[in-house]
Amino acid sequence: MSTERSFAKGSAAPGPVPKGHIRLYSMRFCPFAQRTRLVLSAKGIKHEVINIHLKDKPDWFLEKNPLGLVPVLETSAGEVIMESPITCDYLDEVYPERKLLPSSPFGKAQQKMMLEDFSKVIPYFYKIPMLKKKGEDVSGLEAELKEKFSKLDKDLVNKKTKFFGGDSITMIDYMMWPWFERLESYELKYCLDGTPELKKWTERMLEDMAVKATMHSQDTFKAFHASYVDGKPNYDYGL
Repeated sequence: MSTERSFAKGSAAPGPVPKGHIRLYSMRFCPFAQRTRLVLSAKGIKHEVINIHLKDKPDWFLEKNPLGLVPVLETSAGEVIMESPITCDYLDEVYPERKLLPSSPFGKAQQKMMLEDFSKVIPYFYKIPMLKKKGEDVSGLEAELKEKFSKLDKDLVNKKTKFFGGDSITMIDYMMWPWFERLESYELKYCLDGTPELKKWTERMLEDMAVKATMHSQDTFKAFHASYVDGKPNYDYGL
């Protein structure tokens, strides 16, 4: 059973995960959960999605993950895996078709180092729009974000590759993509000016089948983001 509408407090718990499937507890607009959806889609894994109302979480979901965060994977054996990089690594290991992580230990370590670096960029995507809405000066933060993008651009220039792990999409590209997909709704797209290789990377990513399968329109993103910034996120927007 895959659901679009989010399960809130008081909703009945879904039954066991069917054999041969894996279940993802998600939220339609969550970039962290989108990482896992991208990997599930890219690898063609049979799965079902249960969306969770993150402001009014069902008790049965909190029993599975007391932190109340998505994404969470659940197997037909009742095993629960959480945290987006961990869920994605797990899927790559358990479903070996179309490996997304490099086979060499050094290659894997490189991707993990890139991911660690990128995790320091993510707060800017939230901080800048929030402070801008309050009328605060964000020029310093914008300059810092542009500098981070410039480093990513140089990385692609130095590697002379189309993607961050080579000439085809690998795990690190999917780990970074959800925030670039939202640049327009965060009103931060101009921060890509002056980073031609990074801009080309975003264009190449938009051609990927898994990216196409998991994305929302910019209008939908903008509407959800506006509700999020107002403190009343509409998780079921557009349904």
